Amino acid sequence: MRRKSFAKMHCPVARSLDRVGEWWSMLILRDAFAGMTRFDAFQKSLGIAPNILSRRLDALVAAGLLVRRRYATRPVRHEYVLTERGRDFRPVLLSLQTFGNRHFAPEGASVILVDAATGVAADPVLIDRVTGAPITVTSHRNVPGPAAGPALKRRLAAAKPPAEPPTALPSKPRRGKPAATGARR
Repeated sequence: MRRKSFAKMHCPVARSLDRVGEWWSMLILRDAFAGMTRFDAFQKSLGIAPNILSRRLDALVAAGLLVRRRYATRPVRHEYVLTERGRDFRPVLLSLQTFGNRHFAPEGASVILVDAATGVAADPVLIDRVTGAPITVTSHRNVPGPAAGPALKRRLAAAKPPAEPPTALPSKPRRGKPAATGARR
């Protein structure tokens, strides 16, 4: 079954997902950032079938995220190197890593981003390159760009920022049972 293409959608998220949204693609890019360039290294790291790896590498080359370079002629062998577009994807991967550590690692972080000079753990945030201010739900919003069509303009006009989570919910006792007090044993 062929998946739906998002390439013609007027949404930068959808268009980006069309190029890198398949999970193998992101893991290949993760490994490329770790210095892997060769087919065998990707295959060993990911445990991926060769035919799937070939298709994903071809798609990443076609999307301009990797470039294929010959490094041997007999037999012909290629390596896959990040392009400038591919290197621009690093903040996305770091954001996913941070999100995964925060929300899906009950046993604790398995990979930690640290300052290369000091070894101190980093806590990445998205900032506005112009002002240096952190981008938050309340400080920034999306507006239609010059290429936005009528449907996108309507969707963005109707968008409301997500509510900030409450700091603490008041506890409600159940009917017929007193509210629990103290810690559970």
